[in-house]
Amino acid sequence: MPDVEFTNLFVVALIALLAPLLLGLAPRLRVPAVVLEIVAGIVVGPHGLGLVEVDLPLQIVSLLGLGFLLFLAGLEIDVHRLRGQILRLAVLGYLVTLALGTAAGAGFDAIGWVQSPLLLAVTLSATSLGLVVPVLKDAGQAEGAVGQFTIAAASVADFAAVLLLSLVFSTEGGSPGERIIMVGLFTLLVVVAGIVVATAGRSQRIGGVLVRLQDTTAEIRVRAAVVLLVAFVALAEQFGLETILGAFLAGAVVGLVDRDSTSHPRFRIKLEALGYGFLIPVFFVTSGLRLDLGGLVDDPAALARVPLFLAALLVVRGVPALLAIRTLGTRSSVAVALLQATSLPFIVTATQIGVETGLMAPVTAAALVCAGLLSVLVFPAVALLLLKQPAEVRQPGRS
Repeated sequence: MPDVEFTNLFVVALIALLAPLLLGLAPRLRVPAVVLEIVAGIVVGPHGLGLVEVDLPLQIVSLLGLGFLLFLAGLEIDVHRLRGQILRLAVLGYLVTLALGTAAGAGFDAIGWVQSPLLLAVTLSATSLGLVVPVLKDAGQAEGAVGQFTIAAASVADFAAVLLLSLVFSTEGGSPGERIIMVGLFTLLVVVAGIVVATAGRSQRIGGVLVRLQDTTAEIRVRAAVVLLVAFVALAEQFGLETILGAFLAGAVVGLVDRDSTSHPRFRIKLEALGYGFLIPVFFVTSGLRLDLGGLVDDPAALARVPLFLAALLVVRGVPALLAIRTLGTRSSVAVALLQATSLPFIVTATQIGVETGLMAPVTAAALVCAGLLSVLVFPAVALLLLKQPAEVRQPGRS
């Protein structure tokens, strides 16, 4: 065996176990496990009690967790929902988000809080689909107008945010123009790969083998999905793009090919078990280990960034929801605004890239992550209360 210690990975895995377990023992405490995972990482990390360090095994598993997080986010996208007026409003809403985000970034840049207004705009522009969908299901709104609009808007925002982050702020180098060409070529290869995978899946011979092996120790569908994920990540790296783009598109391709899941209903459950059961919690705990709150705690002026970034997140992602106010009504639109402003995983990813590229100070990254934590704690809870209230009654003849 190589001379590698797994003590730090054990502690992180233990935190990943205890976080949801504690929440399960206190059901009234409606806090997403991801919040406890990041906070616990901060407490035991180098900038807290100093009990855990980010060593090589932890770095590797955390990187795999990030890839699987983006893969499952891409898997959530249902292209069949993205059509007609919903798609137009979602795209228009994201353009409004970018405009508001750039304006907010310019304001924060003017007072010296950020180095790149556009990076801040992109960081604030995503919505956490994985956190929003359960809220909609709890409220019985996932298949209704509110759920359809929210999921479509979040899907467009997530895809566009990942794409922009890869195009403009990649750590792999190269000019934006070169990266646009690389993205075009990469997308072409992704489309070809998707067609090949879909064609192979329709083959009776191959389909029969897949059905025979899918629930054996071969777990053939899970292995195929992992191969596609690693292939797209490696391909994105070869093209000089962010690996998160490859992971996200791999999930989108698998989701598109897997739209008819009658022959393998447990496929996605198995993927989520692999991701959420081990890899993704390690990523979140490790993100907490890397987060230095010292600058925020020591400087009251720096701490003031957190509520202002939270307000910016609500404005940048929440205001575009008002585009649907005539269709959804005022209260439902406010609930959608709160759900759209719920964001954490992408903020964690974007701030890490910002710090690596020197475009974001660590104290700013910490403040943004804290704002994301608060958005996850506050916004879905308020939205759920609004959605559980009786539906608005419109008077005849009124729009």
